[in-house]
Amino acid sequence: MGAWKQFLASDLIVAPFEVNKGFSFPYSQWQTGSNGQPVGIDRFVGVNTDYYTNSTLTGQLTSSLSGSVPSYLADFTQYNQGLVYNSVKQLYYTNFLSSSTGDNVSQPVLIPGFNSSGDVLIGKIESPLYDNFLQSTLVPNRFWPTASGAEVGVISIPSKLFGDYIQPNSIKLIVPYEEDSISYSLLISDDGGGNLIIDGTDINVGNVIYPHGMIIYTNSASYSNEGYGISFYGTGEYGSGVGVLPSASDVINNNITLSFSSSYTIYEAQYKCTLRESEFNATLNPSAQKSGSVVEVSGSYFYQRADGTLSNNVTGSYFSPYVTTVGLYDEAQNLLAVGKLAQPLPTSATTDTTILINIDK
Repeated sequence: MGAWKQFLASDLIVAPFEVNKGFSFPYSQWQTGSNGQPVGIDRFVGVNTDYYTNSTLTGQLTSSLSGSVPSYLADFTQYNQGLVYNSVKQLYYTNFLSSSTGDNVSQPVLIPGFNSSGDVLIGKIESPLYDNFLQSTLVPNRFWPTASGAEVGVISIPSKLFGDYIQPNSIKLIVPYEEDSISYSLLISDDGGGNLIIDGTDINVGNVIYPHGMIIYTNSASYSNEGYGISFYGTGEYGSGVGVLPSASDVINNNITLSFSSSYTIYEAQYKCTLRESEFNATLNPSAQKSGSVVEVSGSYFYQRADGTLSNNVTGSYFSPYVTTVGLYDEAQNLLAVGKLAQPLPTSATTDTTILINIDK
């Protein structure tokens, strides 16, 4: 049996608790997963369609491309490349069309008056026009290709995988591609500030919007064919002088592997159950009571239950009951949760005893 105790508001603490989990998916699992269940990672190629006259790139969604559209876009025909290009530009790059560090404009400061007729505009400040979801307070570094026919690659991770946001410094893209009939493997990672960097260099090739699950490859750097190029030290390609970055359609290909960590906040409720030194020092367990007796009434025998008197072995001054289980009840005394202690806990007649119950919501 148990004893009741009312919680006070001060006995309840709700605290946020951030958890992380790492994922790694080869492209073959992006839509099916390792167990056949959909993962839901999508890939897109966006193209500046001002270069093309073919209406399929500027019209509705289409299942086929024809005319002057490059053949390497054939794998992405289920999406409208023009809409992808313009949508990403509008959301994340509208302040960076002429400068990789941002396009600021002069705007006057409004001093509000008693009513609109009393408003006064004074001075000017340099500030951006749009909110492009910058991922750090450092000087931004974003490049957006505006040439005709320019293309960008987009990987969209569903929120069911990344939670509240992608954990910074966790993104790894392993990109196999070919240049001059030679196969290479390119490793791209994020720098924790929203930039995609080629591993082992300081070269920015795109951006990450952590709370949106968006990885955007803009092919924003070019290389000279001289020197060691972009291959990894210690590999057969090192020193080959690879000077051209893979295009967006090469990066968003069928053989890439994506790794990242999710970040999700759960709320942990902590209930503090305090047993005062004067409380719960007696037991209500029926097995600790004196047993009943058999009585005879008019030749019939009946069992007479005990009267609740405790047995002699639990009435001494050194007897202390043990706590093994804590149950949480609502106002209607409905059992909501049960917590089991790792081992029985004796109550104390000289000091308070506190039991903490943690529940993750």
